[in-house]
Amino acid sequence: MEKERSSITWISGLIVVGALVLGLMIGKGVEKTGYASESYEELKIFAEVLTQVKKHYVEEVQTNDLVHGAVRGMLKTLDPHSAYMTPEMYKEMKVETKGEFEGLGIQIGIRDHQVIVIAPIEGTPAHAAGIETGDVIVKVDETPTKDLTLMEAVQRMRGPKGTSVTLTVEREGATETLTFTLIRDTIKIQSVRSRLLDDHIGYVRISQFQQSTPQDLGRELVKLQDEDTQGLILDLRNNPGGLLSSAVGVSEQFLQSDTLVVSVKGRDGRKDEYRASPPMDPQEYPMIVLVNQGSASASEIVAAAMQDWGKAVILGKTTFGKGSVQTILPLSDGSGLRLTTAKYYTPRGESIHSVGVKPDIVVEPKPITVDEEQKEATSSEENAPSSSEQDTDSDTPKDLEAELMKKDVQLQKAIELLKTWKVFKDLHPLESA
Repeated sequence: MEKERSSITWISGLIVVGALVLGLMIGKGVEKTGYASESYEELKIFAEVLTQVKKHYVEEVQTNDLVHGAVRGMLKTLDPHSAYMTPEMYKEMKVETKGEFEGLGIQIGIRDHQVIVIAPIEGTPAHAAGIETGDVIVKVDETPTKDLTLMEAVQRMRGPKGTSVTLTVEREGATETLTFTLIRDTIKIQSVRSRLLDDHIGYVRISQFQQSTPQDLGRELVKLQDEDTQGLILDLRNNPGGLLSSAVGVSEQFLQSDTLVVSVKGRDGRKDEYRASPPMDPQEYPMIVLVNQGSASASEIVAAAMQDWGKAVILGKTTFGKGSVQTILPLSDGSGLRLTTAKYYTPRGESIHSVGVKPDIVVEPKPITVDEEQKEATSSEENAPSSSEQDTDSDTPKDLEAELMKKDVQLQKAIELLKTWKVFKDLHPLESA
């Protein structure tokens, strides 16, 4: 991975249905490679099969369809993250780094030949319907998903706004499969949100690592500093990842200059290092990073960097464990090849692929169902004071998000720890006489 290449590097390796939120590097073009004689002989077999199919198959078939099918089959033998993208999909992938797309709002991955939900995106059809992290999607409409590639699963679930799709889901603890009918919509992702909690604790939620995420985070941190923030909670739960450059840009806002954030190593053994070059002096206040099994790739890079350098306490559940890098190469017809080319390593030199980042403090979540959210929303509407009567105290919940945050046991544990941290810091023992 050459730093001077004009490319976009992603490392998510997961799919947001309708958007290709993947761990990738977009290369400049097709590499011209000469084939060895043995490779040429093997290609002769492919040409013979193609000729026989075209000549004798019971129905007429298009050569283009056969070639694309062969390419997809070839990449399927490698790993779940290597795939072929049609010209339309390749074009969408480049546009979708801006954080807007049409689809369901589900982040999925392939594990044990099954389509696994990494996380639903907040405020999307998938989230509203009650899709949960860990759900196994066994059918899309009437099509079984077992042994589908990641791209094939995406193609069956994506579609224009306003159209419907039915997902059949297996969920741990459920005695029967669950069925969800979702209406596709335009998904707009606000990658960074923040608010000031009680006792001057800042809260920042990053939902994806997009092109503008480091700049957006910087603005939110400045706002929190202006409000005298004395501790920070960085929430990376259910964040599937995104751009490598964005992960580095986020990490360096908490690290000293020239600090190693992540390294990438390919088959040739060469290691490329990405180091912090902070836009301003990092703030020195206690920090907790929230993660769960839906935190993947770029999220894991940030969490591991904070953990390895002792910048933050990691709290929650072990992360997903997506530690490979995919390179996207444009092909001559406008399509694209997504190929796993490297693995990334934490500052300690460890790979988290299929392992994940283990939290310093394990806290089991208490799931909040859609019914509970709706109940809270109704309660908030019924009990909300008029505009002239609203309490301005920061401890008073003013919206549904605040109500739900009070039921978030992982977040509440983080708040409790930061408050305790502050108590110990403020201890002033008497000096000996």
